[in-house]
Amino acid sequence: MSRRGVERKAGIEPQVEKPFMYTGTLYIISAPSGAGKTSLVKALLEKLADVTVSVSHTTRQARPGEQDGVDYHFVDKAEFERLAASGEFLEYAQVFDNDYGTHRATVLEKLGSGEDVILEIDWQGARQGYKAFPQAVRVFILPPGREALRERLTGRGQDSEDVINRRMADAVSEMSHYDEFDYLIFNDDFAMALDELSALFRARRLRREAQQQRYASELKGLLEPAD
Repeated sequence: MSRRGVERKAGIEPQVEKPFMYTGTLYIISAPSGAGKTSLVKALLEKLADVTVSVSHTTRQARPGEQDGVDYHFVDKAEFERLAASGEFLEYAQVFDNDYGTHRATVLEKLGSGEDVILEIDWQGARQGYKAFPQAVRVFILPPGREALRERLTGRGQDSEDVINRRMADAVSEMSHYDEFDYLIFNDDFAMALDELSALFRARRLRREAQQQRYASELKGLLEPAD
């Protein structure tokens, strides 16, 4: 979810999770508008099993066709503030007049069951989410160049030149934070970018700690002393 015009909330300090070996991995994926992040994530979900996108809580009203628990968890302002005050969000923000937040317990439950979880948030949300959960893997999606980015933004055919210029300026500002992320993917060729993103997920699943959990009984059988 792209969060433009974000105002980060002041309040309680994010809770750093105690060391625990989650089988799944939390991925924080960010990108400027027009880089193709949403399309890449959608294609990744079709390509790999056991990957899910975190469903945010929000105070905004549901739009026609949106489903509670599928597109968002729709809550009122009082409930959102209660969740935020009790530290139940990994990260949260105000976008214009609406609040959005990532529910901590839901994410941890999915990670514990072996699912990889994706947070699609801006660089500010990524910074906040990583502070709360430093085990997360941060990925930044970049366009191949400014000209390509402008072409993608213009190609939508829905915005004026002033709006395009503003979005370009916003994108340049967002891209200046690329060095806060662990991995960079340049989305020049979509198929290649998808392969690179998929390779990252597959490689992370092979890390020793995760495999020890997944194959505990197999390892025990392989390593126990022979009769």
